[in-house]
Amino acid sequence: MGALSSFMLGALFAIGLGVSGMTQPLKVLAFLDVSGAWDPSLLFVMGWAVVVTFLGYRYILCRPRPLFGPAFALPSRHDIDRPLLIGASLFGIGWGLAGFCPGPAIVALASGSTDVMIFVAAMFAGFLAKDLFIKTDSPDPSTAQLRA
Repeated sequence: MGALSSFMLGALFAIGLGVSGMTQPLKVLAFLDVSGAWDPSLLFVMGWAVVVTFLGYRYILCRPRPLFGPAFALPSRHDIDRPLLIGASLFGIGWGLAGFCPGPAIVALASGSTDVMIFVAAMFAGFLAKDLFIKTDSPDPSTAQLRA
């Protein structure tokens, strides 16, 4: 049942990204262009996402365990470190340059656009490059080191 619920939730998320316009790079870039032709419509999408997440976590974490799993997988770290800041910066730069972030880009693959395919290929190349340059032998990500 876990795989089916994951698939259904992923499909719902993909539909939401498509309906909201998050898979349209020009719309996203217009949202990010606050000093030009700003399109505030995605502000409502993000605002409602925050509200649903906030309320959902409050409701769900009152349960002793998830419906389809043995335990909740929540982060144990709450500090802001260099790898987090670098990763967030790279994410923001990529989003601002391309108008895509990973979820909407994967959904947009269904469009068959060559630009989207190139973006997703580059994104996965980045994932692989990270694994080549960052040593994460330990199960604790806080001990990650650059490979020599």
